[in-house]
This record gives sequence, structure tokens and C-alpha cells, in this order.
Amino acid sequence: MEECISVFDMLKIGVGPSSSHTLGPWRAAERFLNELKEENILNKITSVKVDLYGSLSLTGVGHATDLAVMLGLSGQDPEYIPVQDIEGIIKAIKTNHKLKLANLLNINFNPETDIIFNKNFLPFHANGLTFTAFYDESHYESTFYSIGGGFVVKEERSNAKANEIIKCAFPYPINFASELLEYCQNQNRKISEIVYDNEKSIRTEQEIDKELLRVWNTMLECMYIGCHSEGILPGGLNVRRRAFDMHQNLIGLANYSSPQEWLETIRKTEVKFRQILKWVSCFALAVNEVNASLGRVVTAPTNGSAGVIPAVLMYYMVIENHQANEEQVKQFLMVAGEIGSIFKKGATISAAMGGCQAEIGVSSAMAAGALCEVMGGTPEQVLMAAEIAMEHHLGLTCDPIGGLVQIPCIERNTMGAIKAINAAELAIETDPKNAKVPLDKVVNTMWQTAKDMNNKYKETSEGGLAVAVNMADC
Repeated sequence: MEECISVFDMLKIGVGPSSSHTLGPWRAAERFLNELKEENILNKITSVKVDLYGSLSLTGVGHATDLAVMLGLSGQDPEYIPVQDIEGIIKAIKTNHKLKLANLLNINFNPETDIIFNKNFLPFHANGLTFTAFYDESHYESTFYSIGGGFVVKEERSNAKANEIIKCAFPYPINFASELLEYCQNQNRKISEIVYDNEKSIRTEQEIDKELLRVWNTMLECMYIGCHSEGILPGGLNVRRRAFDMHQNLIGLANYSSPQEWLETIRKTEVKFRQILKWVSCFALAVNEVNASLGRVVTAPTNGSAGVIPAVLMYYMVIENHQANEEQVKQFLMVAGEIGSIFKKGATISAAMGGCQAEIGVSSAMAAGALCEVMGGTPEQVLMAAEIAMEHHLGLTCDPIGGLVQIPCIERNTMGAIKAINAAELAIETDPKNAKVPLDKVVNTMWQTAKDMNNKYKETSEGGLAVAVNMADC
């Protein structure tokens, strides 16, 4: 039996600004609460301490890691919490030095002393955090690792014997692109069809369709909100939102009252090359400006790269194919999710492990492959599109100024989206027989590049733009 990664593992709904530094620690806090319940000690806890290590410590404040663990310990769900409630919950904890553990039990908690930023790295992964709960002159301690894309593991799990790891039986187990292609060729089927069969082994068709559309509607709403919000992003860099102004210049005086009406309105706008570039960039900027403001986004495959896939899918919907409907949306998302899982299994989707090639590079590859299929590309061309997109992101570093997911992160989403569209077009115009580099080779090369990359360029804000540009300069 193979360990399965679902499309919905790769496309999670959550809160920004970072999947590995916000969503992951948030989920780790939830898991810690579950452990306390399993140990039957939750109602005995009097205080909790949180130790952040490595990248979580170095850029944790800029990525709202401290806020995430407080919200997680409070029993809030990142997928459903009203984002407008976040500020009030955090303010109450900081003011009263009290936290409602699991939304059940008031305990003492002072963020300034109970969240500890340790710059040293734990050996297992760059993103480590340890929770310690105190009760009856005793304590319970548990360490988690946020490995990118909102995935959280414990070190013991990686060291477990094969039969101890929770697995599921996909009818088409896939670790490598070559395996995926073989299934498609043997059965003369599209990649999305293979993926759909895998998903049906763990969910009903109704559940799959409903969740895929919920993911798309979250993306659409996120773009809509971003294009209609102006002002300065939080964090101290004083970054002005650009999607609002760009959108105003593109949309003009059009009237609409919902995200879907907005989509239909954009279909009627001018589509010269410059306008297309601007629309795609506008969509990507919108998502990541929402992300930087602790808004709700779809982790695709990370929060820092959340704008690429929505921007490319929106491009297909409003510019490339005006007849595109929910069926193409579902097809696109399934292909994107599968390509992302291949990178996760063979390399990493964590910038703390692989630099920004693991985030923008992977998201661009996911979007390129997905776009290629809905535009009529063969499975061979789909994988070629993903390969082309990643090939031209290899070595991309992660060097956020001030540890914030803003500069250069927001603009990089626009670049990843444009590269994805170009990669899909190149693949469609290429005979796969003439391809020189298979996707699996690029995945392996990306992982080797990640291991060779200096830690200064892995989401630590200790190199690159992060040191070339000071917060004071902004």
C-alpha cells in the first residue's frame, strides 16, 4: 500500500500569510490539543509554553507564527474562523494574559514570555516547534515539524516502520511522474481521470465535486476581495496594495455585485497582450495581498505561492475559454494537485528546506500542467509543461524582507503565473518525443539544488534581499 496525498492535501483552505509558518503551526497546536485530550489531562492544564525553532523563530513574527499558535491553542479552525475575529482574539490574549485553551478552559498565557523564539535549528527539519503543557506539578511535552504546505509531522513518524505508517490504497499509486504517465498511456486516459479515480477511493463523487468547487470559490472570492481592497499591508514595510489600482484601470466603470458576475464582466473586457499580462498579474497580486493581510486563501501548494494557480485558472476562465465551466475547474485543480504531490514526495514544498523554488517553482509547475490539460494537451505534454515551468525556477531563493510574505513574495506570484502560461503554450507546441528532460529529473534536480543551497536563502531572512534592504529603508 502506498501513502496517498490527496488533491485536498495540496490545496488546503486556510489563513495567511504562510502555510509553513502560519497554517502548519496552527495545525500543530490543534494536534497538541488532541494529544492532551487523549492523555486525559486537558482539563488539568494551568499554563502552556511554546518553543519555536529555526526558521519558525527567525521569521516567525513576520509570518504570524506567534498568532497562529495562539489561535490554534484557542481551538480556532483556520479553515472556518471568521478572519475579522482574529484581531479581537489576539488582542484579548495579549491584554489579559489569558488564553481559552481548546475554547474550553481559561489558562494563564503571556505571549511575551510563553512563546520563545530559539534561533537554533532542530536536526529533523528547519521548522520545529515544541509545546509544553503544565499541570499538577508535572508537564506534557510534544514536538512537531511544519514541513511546508500546511503539512505537519512528528519525527517519530518518519522513523516508524513501514507497517506503522498510516497509508491508504489508491488504485493508481503514484510517486513519480513516470508512473502517472504509464497509467495514462496504458489506459488511454487523461491525468485528471486517473486522479479522480484515486480520489474516489477515499471520498464519494459528490464529496469530491463539492470540495473542488469550494476550493475554486475560495480562490475566486480571494481574488475578488484583493481586487476591491486598497490601502497599506500590515507588518511595517508600508507596502501599498497594487491589485486595487490595477483592477480599477482594467475594469473601468463596469457594474457587478458578486464574484461570479465579476468573472463574467471580465470576459467582456479588452484582451490585447498587455491587458492579458496585467489581468494575470492583477489576479496573482490580489491573492497574495489578501494572504499578507491574514486573509483566507487556498494553500496552493503554499500560502506564499497561493496566487499562481488561481491567477492561471482565472486566465483560462476569462480570457482563454469563455465557455469554461465547473468541469474544467475541477479538471484543472485535480491535475494541479497531482503534480504538486509528485514534487512533495520527490523533493519539498517548504521554502525553509528548498528556497522559493519549492514554493513559486512548484506552484508554477502545477499551474502549467493543469492549464496544458484543459487546453487539450496530452499527458506527455502536461508533464512537459510542469517540467518547463520548474526548470526555469531552479535555484530560486527565499529571502523575505523583514520576514514578511510581501517583498519579493507577492510579485513572484505574478512571475510564476506568467511562466506557467508560457510553459503550457510551449508544451502544447512541442512533440513530446523531442523532449530532453523528463519531469522526474527536474524534481530530483530541484531537491539536489535545495540540499546545496545555503541556509541564508531558505526563509531565514539572513541573506539576499532580506539583508540588502532594511526595514528602515521602507
